[in-house]
Amino acid sequence: MNDLHAQLKEMIVRVLMLEGVTPASIGDEDRLFGGGLGLDSVDALELAIHIEEELGVKMPEDERAREAFASVDSLARYVTAHR
Repeated sequence: MNDLHAQLKEMIVRVLMLEGVTPASIGDEDRLFGGGLGLDSVDALELAIHIEEELGVKMPEDERAREAFASVDSLARYVTAHR
């Protein structure tokens, strides 16, 4: 799953055009929203679209989305479970 973690981190930086952030600087358990990277709902939507297109996994649009997008690790677990 480490390759998936790396792929997701690269996608986050690339898709969201995060200045001053590298994939290596994002920890697997770092919070993506609220604290941590400080992403917002627009970022989540953009990221969900790319995950669906690039990884072929339908992302949740309900309360499960908050859990799935909590961290890179939770995203990787969701993607792995729904492939």
